[in-house]
Amino acid sequence: MACIEHERDSIRDQIAEVPTQVDAFVDWFESLRQDGPGQGDTLFPWLAEQASLPQMRWFLTQEVAGEAGFDDLVALTQLGLPDQAKLELARNYWDEMGRGRLEGMHGLMLRNTAVELKLSPRIDSTVWEALALANTMLALASSRRYAYQSIGALGVVELTAPTRVDKVCEGLRRLGLSMKGYRYFQLHAGLDLKHSEDWNREVLRPLVQADSDCAKLIAEGALLRLRCGERCFERYRREFGVGQLSHQQAA
Repeated sequence: MACIEHERDSIRDQIAEVPTQVDAFVDWFESLRQDGPGQGDTLFPWLAEQASLPQMRWFLTQEVAGEAGFDDLVALTQLGLPDQAKLELARNYWDEMGRGRLEGMHGLMLRNTAVELKLSPRIDSTVWEALALANTMLALASSRRYAYQSIGALGVVELTAPTRVDKVCEGLRRLGLSMKGYRYFQLHAGLDLKHSEDWNREVLRPLVQADSDCAKLIAEGALLRLRCGERCFERYRREFGVGQLSHQQAA
């Protein structure tokens, strides 16, 4: 866990400024959708509008190789949580599991994309930034020491993913994939909006209201996850020779 502690140390000053009163904290958390690390990255409009099929295949190979399994992360994170938060994570998990239908399982939908694109993800061909993202998420979820950080990391994925996956879906449709091939991204562009609203109301609010000290730990997890994503986006843009605009220009 030394790498997690190193990352925590690197954001200590930012965490000191995070509010711990429940309304202010939820406002801060929701502001990460616009202002958090990696948000507004020009990689995603480029994927939607310009990426070639080989470039999209390379990008998604990295993403699939770095996928830690949101369903499993939620299942690990809910262990021992208070009842209200546990119920919301259970609802989220049930959605991830297709509400009991094999064809509705989100992990299977992503595998359908990989099959249609003939992706062959391997550790030795995956950039370290993508592996670091997956390992960070797994480290947070698998240690009860980081339970609150895992809640923040998972919650910020739900908060920030819709815009990105919508652009990936747009690019896949442009490149001629079938609906089965882009269904995973199409689904999450809309479903994660509701998941985020529910997560913030049913998980973040009651936890911080019950114990304001957990706000900064949840914030740590959110920032750790966003920083991992930001590193991935930067690495992918370098691979493709795509520049980055300022945050204001990208918005």
